[in-house]
Amino acid sequence: MCTGTGESIVNVAAGLFGVFSLWVSARPRDFEHPYGHGKVEFISAAIEGTLIFIAGIFIIFTAVKSLYQPADVVKIDVGLILLSASAVINLIAGKICVSVGKKNNSLALIASGKHLITDVYTTIGILAGLVLLYFTKLMWIDSVVAIIFAVIILITGYKIIRTSVAGIMDEADERLLNNMAEKFQASRKPDWIDLHNLRVIKYGATLHLDCHMTVPWYYNVVEAHRVVDELSELVRNNYGQSMELFVHSDACMEFSCRICTMENCTVRQHEFERLVTWTINTMSENNKHNVHTA
Repeated sequence: MCTGTGESIVNVAAGLFGVFSLWVSARPRDFEHPYGHGKVEFISAAIEGTLIFIAGIFIIFTAVKSLYQPADVVKIDVGLILLSASAVINLIAGKICVSVGKKNNSLALIASGKHLITDVYTTIGILAGLVLLYFTKLMWIDSVVAIIFAVIILITGYKIIRTSVAGIMDEADERLLNNMAEKFQASRKPDWIDLHNLRVIKYGATLHLDCHMTVPWYYNVVEAHRVVDELSELVRNNYGQSMELFVHSDACMEFSCRICTMENCTVRQHEFERLVTWTINTMSENNKHNVHTA
C-alpha cells in the first residue's frame, strides 16, 4: 500500500494545478500578455512533474522504512477490488486527457493524462504485490514492489519536467520543424524564392511562427501579400487555426537569380543554377540564401 498513499496525495494536488492552468491559459490575450496566457501550462506541467518526482522519493522512503518496521495489512481482498476499479477509471481518463491534449496542443492535459496512465502501471504493480502478499504472507513484498514502481514514477516526473522546461526556454521542436520543412518544400511555388529565419515558439496550445520570405523585388504590396497569404493558408491547413503566422517579405537580390526558378522573368540577371532545398537547417538560418549555400 506504500505506493498508493503517496500517489493519492499527488493526484489531488496535481489535478488542482492542472485545472487552474487550463482556466488561466484559456483566458484571451490582453495588454499585459499580448501572446496570451498559454505559457502557464508549462509552469503547471513543471509543478506536476515535480510533485510526481517528490511522490516517487516519498514512496521509496516509506517502502524502505516498511522493510524495517513492517505493518500488518488487513482486508487485502477489498483492496484488490478498489485498486482494480481505480486502475480502469485512471486508464480511461488518462487516454482521454492525452488524446484531447494532443489534439489541442495542451501540455497540461498531456501531462495529466500521462500521470494517470502511469498510475495504472503503478496500480498493476501494487496489485501484483498484494496478490503475492495474500498468498505468501511475506510483508516485505509490498515494499519491494513499491520501490520498483517508484522508479517508474521518478522517470515519468523527470520527463514531464524536462518537457515543460523545454517549453519555458523556447527550445526548438525539431520534429515539428522537420515536418514543416517537408510541407513547405513539397508545396513551394516559383515566386517563393527563399525562406529563412524561421522560428516557432509555443504558447500553450498556440504556436507562433515567424519567418522571412524572399519574393521578386518588383512585386507590389498586393502581390507580396498574396504570397504571404498562400503560405499562411498552407500552415493553417496543416497545423490548425491556433497557429499564429508573421511573415516578413524580402525583395530578391541579384544573387537570388541563381536559386530562382521563376520562368520568363524579364529582369533576370543570372541563369538558374541550383535550388535551395528547405530543411530545418536552411530555414533556420538568419541570412538570405545564395547558390553557395544551396
